[in-house]
Amino acid sequence: MELFLVAFGALFSIMNPLGTVPVFVGLTEEHSKKERAITAFWTAIDVLIILLLSFFAGHYILSFFGISLNALKIAGGLIIASSGFALLTGKFKEHKGMKRQKVQEDIHSREAISLTPLAIPMLAGPGTISLLITYNQEYQRTIDVLIIVGALMLAALSIYLVLKGAHFIVKFLGASGINALSRIIGFIVIAIGVEYIIASMVDIVSHIKF
Repeated sequence: MELFLVAFGALFSIMNPLGTVPVFVGLTEEHSKKERAITAFWTAIDVLIILLLSFFAGHYILSFFGISLNALKIAGGLIIASSGFALLTGKFKEHKGMKRQKVQEDIHSREAISLTPLAIPMLAGPGTISLLITYNQEYQRTIDVLIIVGALMLAALSIYLVLKGAHFIVKFLGASGINALSRIIGFIVIAIGVEYIIASMVDIVSHIKF
């Protein structure tokens, strides 16, 4: 249960579906309630597929590029911490490249927005992928793998529920409420990134022979 809560909490914080709510509302403003629900559903499915691929293909990615686990954890920690800092400072959209003029024009010209920009890069970004590759190396027992897969499925379900109720959330919390929650989540995300970097450095130092 502890691993399940840790994995789900880390994934939910790093993906931050609440931070995606304003983007989702803006992109589906002219859609019907049914169309919004369909978009939310396919976004959650796309995210789940990306998460599963990241987790199960992690070992092969590391082996192919010859990357050590500690190197990945440090790099992933830096990416996760930078994402958290973007949330904390209210620059999440800029961090994800969502405010570039060409990107905005491309987004609004798309009929399907579930894969891009919602699933990638807004939800399943580099921080999430690097976290799952790390999990792939740290947890290899069958029971641990099943627990993490369960956490991935719950994370995808939470994304669907959050996006499906996005318009209600905006009306209830308002822009300031969502911004405040994103900043709190941002602080947690920074702590997760720093924790990964510290753990890697401690492991590296412990293997140094004096």
